[in-house]
Amino acid sequence: MTKQKKWFKRIGLALLALVLVLAAALAGYVGWLQSGYYRIPDGETLEVTTPQLEPLAPGQEYTALTYNIGFGAYGPDYSFFMDTGTMADGTPVQGKWGKARNRESVLANTRGALETIAAQDADFLLLQEVDVKADRSHQVDQSAMLKDGLPGYGAVFACNFHTRYLLYPFHDPHGAVNAGLLTLSRCRIDEAVRRSYPVDESFFVKFTDLDRCFAQLRIPVEGGGELVLINSHMSAYDEGGTVRARQLEMLCDVMQTEYEKGNYVIVGGDFNHALGEGMAEAFESGQQLPGWVAQLTDADLPAGFSIRRAENEYQTPTCRTADIPWEPGVNYTTVLDGFIVSDNVSATTENIDTNFAYSDHNPVKLTFRLGQAAE
Repeated sequence: MTKQKKWFKRIGLALLALVLVLAAALAGYVGWLQSGYYRIPDGETLEVTTPQLEPLAPGQEYTALTYNIGFGAYGPDYSFFMDTGTMADGTPVQGKWGKARNRESVLANTRGALETIAAQDADFLLLQEVDVKADRSHQVDQSAMLKDGLPGYGAVFACNFHTRYLLYPFHDPHGAVNAGLLTLSRCRIDEAVRRSYPVDESFFVKFTDLDRCFAQLRIPVEGGGELVLINSHMSAYDEGGTVRARQLEMLCDVMQTEYEKGNYVIVGGDFNHALGEGMAEAFESGQQLPGWVAQLTDADLPAGFSIRRAENEYQTPTCRTADIPWEPGVNYTTVLDGFIVSDNVSATTENIDTNFAYSDHNPVKLTFRLGQAAE
């Protein structure tokens, strides 16, 4: 055998050994992820911290705010690696980062969201994508920041993302995450339960997507009955909407059951549907309609329920695409966030315009009264 052939053979053997080592490491890593994976059981009782005492009063005006704070990452210059899209000219685009750019940006965005929330002075706060301990938000405890900065509320936290260290994307790994839904109430909470949505449990998706859920709170009403307040975050990255259809069916069953008991029902959150007829293409942009966009209208809801559409819905979207940094008139925008109410609740909503300064979402404020027919 010539000297050159011997070198080729050695190089080939070295490459084969490297491939085998990498394959073993990958198998070990996937096995480690699998061993730490679990779904939180449906119906888990949630703890209420700093509980308040006052029940709701029929006929009195109250306010609620829903806001997806995007784990403090989504400043105007931010794009997220899982978001993909297509520009109007057909150019494909994809977000860049797996976690927030740095700890300072998380703190700044969380403080900005906190100031925005506090300025609305709402009685109920329904917040999504709130990190407790996560590499993606550089270990900033957003839940503690929000609760400390918003005194006078009872607090309920429902975990919907718990994962061991995710190495992807390789250039900026998402890391380990503990995050969820934070619901704050100035009124008494008699019971809080975590309800598990159906999710996509295909092998790799289950590690990277959220353990989707909603938090269901029972708030007593003077004179009898309850307000069933639901903080929901439905699936994204669900092209074709098959998983969201199953989630909506579950949510509607719960809404209808509570309504038939004579309760008041308010559902708020990030629905990951364009809310209302015409909302999917309500805003001009420099991007094509994303494939994940599905529309939710009153026709999809049980009898007695409706989406409370904001008076300024055609002026202020609540979500922007994160496949590119924020540029007004260029990113696709729509209304994904808001409230569904039963017809024994009189309510109006307003989309709060932050120009997506602290998140890829804008908050939505609901003003409501119990015991009156919806307008």
